[in-house]
Amino acid sequence: MASLKENNVPDSYYDILIVGGGMVGASLAVALIPLNLKVGLIDAYQFGATEQPSYDDRAIALSYGSSRIYSGMGLWPTLESNTTPIQKIHVSDHGHFGAARLTAEQENVAALGYLVESRVLGKHLYDVLGKHKIEIIAPASIQGLEHTADAGLTVSLKEGSKDTQLMTRLLVAADGTQSKVRELSGIGVNRSEYQQSALIANISTEKPHQNQAFERFTEKGPIALLPMSDDRCSLVWTHDTRSGTEELDETLSLNDDEFLQKLNNEFGYRLGRFTKVGKRSAYPLALVTAQRNTAPNTVIIGNASHTMHPVAGQGLNLALRDIAVLADLIAGYKEDLACTALQQDYEEQRAGDLKNTIRYTDLLVRLFSNDNALLGHARAGGLLAVDRLPPLRKWLTRQSMGINYRQSRLARGLGLRT
Repeated sequence: MASLKENNVPDSYYDILIVGGGMVGASLAVALIPLNLKVGLIDAYQFGATEQPSYDDRAIALSYGSSRIYSGMGLWPTLESNTTPIQKIHVSDHGHFGAARLTAEQENVAALGYLVESRVLGKHLYDVLGKHKIEIIAPASIQGLEHTADAGLTVSLKEGSKDTQLMTRLLVAADGTQSKVRELSGIGVNRSEYQQSALIANISTEKPHQNQAFERFTEKGPIALLPMSDDRCSLVWTHDTRSGTEELDETLSLNDDEFLQKLNNEFGYRLGRFTKVGKRSAYPLALVTAQRNTAPNTVIIGNASHTMHPVAGQGLNLALRDIAVLADLIAGYKEDLACTALQQDYEEQRAGDLKNTIRYTDLLVRLFSNDNALLGHARAGGLLAVDRLPPLRKWLTRQSMGINYRQSRLARGLGLRT
């Protein structure tokens, strides 16, 4: 079947409908532009609205591999100037000797990754979508799904007070952890509570960060500092909530000076004293994984498929690898998007990366958020081994760069075959 754009079909028919207009859904829509398909992007928020939760004040860590994916989309040349490169990563364990140091120089690349403010990334994505007249269907919410006789899918929407129906050959769920599409598709989830919460804020420091990121493990959970523009850092400070949220609430309620002193006590003084903190917020942490990532005419990506701990900054980067593989498959199955082979190929091609990255992130959390003394010594020895054994260090560096896995065209920085 040819692209619906090439046929005289009703406006309610789409080659692809993407549900979720955050960073994942918008990135997929941008990736598909060269294929000249009729693509609709459904979002619960008005196009470009500041209320869109994906585009808040947080900073996002893009791996080196993600920069190549955005390069393949044609977005990186304009986005790069608004990012801060990460040239070094320092990993340590509070109360123990030993640290691992990863550098871009060791891998002969300009940066291991990049920090970008989510609002900035959102603006770039929406600017591109606006220029290419991708059809935005918003604000709208999914109400139901029904398979049609011609192997398509009818999507029922609520747009304000109006009920509408759209038809598509392929539906992509990028609607987050509480995915309505995943629920309507009958796909269950596995959920594991970490009994931790992440406190996030932007921080200024006495010493310049010199494009270095820090991952500091403590018995209560990891603390990450990621370099931003103007010598600021993005802070992700994990709090243990096994006995309740009292300590987290207390930390949030401290005045700025008290907050900064407490953070210095936990993190140390590698960047001197912390001098300023911006708006603080916190959210609970859990591992949520879909029991499968496809259903008839449907593919599940991003947080709808895998919501992880932020410890290794893998969330959006893993989602972008979802996008890279899916976009490549859509290009290959462009004439038959409703076929089951597309879903089967997606499950097979993503299985290894999803399994290994989720396991790696989960293991880091459980291994390092632990006050067992013997385990602490073992962790210290492990960090020293990473620092001193080039093959192990290279594996960990490539894992953080997001290039340990099968490389699709976009992941190699190449455009899609059209």
